[in-house]
Amino acid sequence: MNVYQKAAEIIKNSKVMIITAGAGMGVDSGLPDFRGEKGFWKAYPMYERLGLNFYECANPVHFRKDPELGWGFYGHRLELYRKTEPHRGFYILFEWIKRFNLNYFVVTSNVDGQFQKAGFEEDRIYEVHGSIHFLQCVKPCLNEIWENREKITVDYETMRARNIPRCKYCGDVARPNILMFGDFGWVSERSYNQEKRFESFLEFSYGESAVVIEIGAGTAVPTIRYLSERLENRPNTYVIRINPREYSIFEPHLSIPESGLKALTKIDSLID
Repeated sequence: MNVYQKAAEIIKNSKVMIITAGAGMGVDSGLPDFRGEKGFWKAYPMYERLGLNFYECANPVHFRKDPELGWGFYGHRLELYRKTEPHRGFYILFEWIKRFNLNYFVVTSNVDGQFQKAGFEEDRIYEVHGSIHFLQCVKPCLNEIWENREKITVDYETMRARNIPRCKYCGDVARPNILMFGDFGWVSERSYNQEKRFESFLEFSYGESAVVIEIGAGTAVPTIRYLSERLENRPNTYVIRINPREYSIFEPHLSIPESGLKALTKIDSLID
């Protein structure tokens, strides 16, 4: 029995599915891979000219000191995520959940809202780093967030925004409700409430046969990896790690050195 057949059997015999997804989940939808400076600059060649890497662009200091630069990066990402359609792998996962009547939860480090767009229930998603589809005050003046309905116009020569969203409460600069690097101003209440729902889910599903499907979660920002490794120690739980590069995992858990879409499609072909 090969790894895809084993994965199919585990899924069919599970009562619980936990999907843990990192940045690699979006690559098959055409979203850029920020792995390393070269990967980031391949997606954003204009930042190579400016000498800025991902860690420098994803820094909350810009929204305080140079909001046009901050919103240049996040305004482009906002439009990109709005236009992007989730790839077939999202729908394969959701079809398994419905077909086998699985109790499920999604935990993702992605801020793009792709799981919601694919039909996963809002109250069964934990976005550990927040979401670009919500805004907060840069200070923040209040511990409040609101839906991001802004249209940001970006000059792609300079990667600077031509318009800046404002806080609906005090009029200062608004920023995405995303946990950035070195971020002490993130309003975490929404993600905290999601986390509480997830912990309750884990408590009530403890001991049931469970499959953790980890997709595209690397070691550079290991939040999702750490979660999968925590979950693999639960009784009656198998982890299926899908990653084209960093795919190793200890038995009896499964590793599949493929992209998310390819691996999920192959497994799906074996689920009868």
